[in-house]
Amino acid sequence: MGKSATVLIVSSYIIVGLIIIIAVLVLINRSKKKKYNSELTDLEREKNLIISAQILAELNKVEGLINNDTLREKFNNWQERFNKIKNHDLPKVTDTLIKLEEHFAKKEYDKLKDGITNAELEITYLKTKTNFLLDEIKEITSSEERNREAIIKLKTEYREIKNKYDNNKTDYEVVQKPLELQFENVDKLFQTFELAMDQNAYTEVGKIVKAIGSTVGNLKEVIEEAPVIVMLGKNAIPKKIEDIVEISEKMTKEGYNIDYLNIDHNVTETNKKISDIFQRLNVLNIEDSVFELKTMLDYFDSLYFDFDKEKTSRRLFEGYIRSILLKLTKLEKISNDIYRKLDDIKYSYDLDDDEVSIIEGIRTELIDIRTSYDRTISMHRNHTFAFSRLNKEMEIINNRLSKTEEKLEITLKTLSSLKDDELRAREQLDEIKDILNKAKNKSRSYKLPIVPKNYYVEMSEAQMSINEMIKELEKRPISIKTLNMRVDTARDLVLKVYNTINETVKTAKMAEQAIVYGNRYRPVNKDVDFGLSKAESLFEKGNFKSSLEQSIIAINIVEPGIHERLMNEYN
Repeated sequence: MGKSATVLIVSSYIIVGLIIIIAVLVLINRSKKKKYNSELTDLEREKNLIISAQILAELNKVEGLINNDTLREKFNNWQERFNKIKNHDLPKVTDTLIKLEEHFAKKEYDKLKDGITNAELEITYLKTKTNFLLDEIKEITSSEERNREAIIKLKTEYREIKNKYDNNKTDYEVVQKPLELQFENVDKLFQTFELAMDQNAYTEVGKIVKAIGSTVGNLKEVIEEAPVIVMLGKNAIPKKIEDIVEISEKMTKEGYNIDYLNIDHNVTETNKKISDIFQRLNVLNIEDSVFELKTMLDYFDSLYFDFDKEKTSRRLFEGYIRSILLKLTKLEKISNDIYRKLDDIKYSYDLDDDEVSIIEGIRTELIDIRTSYDRTISMHRNHTFAFSRLNKEMEIINNRLSKTEEKLEITLKTLSSLKDDELRAREQLDEIKDILNKAKNKSRSYKLPIVPKNYYVEMSEAQMSINEMIKELEKRPISIKTLNMRVDTARDLVLKVYNTINETVKTAKMAEQAIVYGNRYRPVNKDVDFGLSKAESLFEKGNFKSSLEQSIIAINIVEPGIHERLMNEYN
């Protein structure tokens, strides 16, 4: 391809690219133009809607209602504000929109964008200002319809209240006079409303309606709550107070201390509050009255629980008086006996400082518990505290006493164990001596040709361990740990001696019997004769076990199975 063709192709690409770019820019510009044109149209429409015919219509209505200086002053003010919006504020917005049209025509889109934002704010502000003015005007123009509707509802509600009162007058005797005066006031307010409406005094009508609503609302609350207030303040609470005072006086005579409940003071304060509630009720002020009365009733109801608690506490307290005294006296006696014998116990047994301090600590604890018990009994006799407080003190004392009792039981078990160990050691000493004597008698019961050397060694060790055990029993104080160790050692060594001599005698007897049994085969078999001779030699040297084995081997030559029979007999 020639150079000219290449240049032609490149030029074609460039031209196509430029065409595309121009087309894109044209589309973007057209889109922007369309967008801003739409926004300007919307702003123009919003501006035209600011001043509506409704404001003029409402102003004309007000003008026809003017019959006093106050309403005329309001009308003039509204007319002035409307004219300002129409002749000053609205033209300013119009000028702003004209400038925006110029920017649009010149395609000054940056300025146009900012200008549209500011214009939207101006129009929004002006619309708000106009709507606020319209609402103020409507307050007067729609006053009659609105207030008539409100008065109809209030009259209906008032009639229901009045009927309830008329049908239940006995429930409202306490507040009959102020209620009837208030009914008269409401009737006068309704008349005042009608007069104000006839005179087109719309500026006053709203205040009258509000006053009627407030008065009727208060009457409704009084009609609903007054019977409850009367029932609680004149009946329920006084009866409850009378019952509570009667019970408290009776309990006081029976020895209960219930001063902490402050019943007299609280009764006085309750009567003052009830009096104040009825004074406020007389002027139809019932704010929080029912809540306060129910709170008082709940308080007096709670006193029954306190009374029951005191009665239960007294019963428990009186039970503690006896049970603690019996247990404390018993533990003191045991503790004092141990403490008096403490020197003997320390002399008899090798107690360490911790074990001794536990005994002394138990005695100190019991002295402290006795002091607390006596102090609590003294408070009871002097009627210093309520039984609930005294019972709590006794519970604490009883818990302390139980813990001390556990310590004392452990100490008694320990001391008893020490004594039992000593007694067992003395009993076992006799048993050990008896076993040793049996071992000696066993060795004498069969004349052994030679007594094994280990028998004498073991016998000597056993005798020495018995002597050590006797020395330990004669010591003061006795170390039970050491004594138990001496007992175990002596028993083990003596049993070892007994088992040794028993096994030796048994083996020797069996070996001798085997030789005697095999002698019948000597004449008929030289091997048997040779084996038995060897067995006799071993027997004379004291090798009884080897002698038995050799005899069995020899006899087994002529009498197979003799080995098993003799071993069974041996075992």
